[in-house]
Amino acid sequence: MFSVRARALHAVQRLRAAGPSKGAPAAKKRKGEAQVIPVVAKELREKATLGANILKTGADPPILEDSAYPPWIFNVLDKRPALSELERRDPESLDEKEIMRLLKLDNRRRIKENNAVRSKE
Repeated sequence: MFSVRARALHAVQRLRAAGPSKGAPAAKKRKGEAQVIPVVAKELREKATLGANILKTGADPPILEDSAYPPWIFNVLDKRPALSELERRDPESLDEKEIMRLLKLDNRRRIKENNAVRSKE
């Protein structure tokens, strides 16, 4: 379980290290202050998951080879289809997980609509 968490945290760190997307607003600077960006050696980032240590005396967990992790871990961050996409597809072609997701998202949408109608009254 610990290595799975380390792998997920490493993926988040890689996204953050890539920097903000082109559409994201830049961080605000105060007058006279330079933006402080922590510099971490590339070798250190490749060996351990930085910031994942939760113990006082512990060390950051090492990043293991891909073969050391279960195969499902690489699908954790895959995007799931939206409600509109699930509604457009043929119900016969949906698998059980997609049907359950469709029902959950549709139920959530109906609840939001009912709440909006009741708040206007």
